[in-house]
Amino acid sequence: MTDVLLVLHLTLAAIWMGAMGYSLTVVQPKVDRFFPDEEKREEFLLLLAHGNRWKVVGLIAALVLTGVALAVDVSWWYAISVALYGIAAAIFWYVSWRHWPARIFAVVEELAGYRRRLRLLASCMTGLVGAAFVFSLAVTVVRP
Repeated sequence: MTDVLLVLHLTLAAIWMGAMGYSLTVVQPKVDRFFPDEEKREEFLLLLAHGNRWKVVGLIAALVLTGVALAVDVSWWYAISVALYGIAAAIFWYVSWRHWPARIFAVVEELAGYRRRLRLLASCMTGLVGAAFVFSLAVTVVRP
């Protein structure tokens, strides 16, 4: 059962990290090139983002639950990954419940600043989740 939990935990982390990495390195730059008009670009980005919040919340919850279970059953070292996921989750909370609502009501001149801020926050989340993944993988590999 522990091996299944380990695989599930690492897979969920890889999914979150991969999705954010793909968005940052592929989707966002192409959207910028495809939609030179600020309002059209923002409309498309809102369409892409719509409905994803609760999927990510579920993913985060599953990561934290599996991480806590691993910290209790296998090694307390997994708690470090859980803490990193927690920090990434806090950033996600801010983006989802503060940044995006403010962005929806922003005037056109403010949109570029919101996009820059989101990319910075998303890069931080990606780095945190990536670090947590690598740390969990390392603990998994060296566990007795």
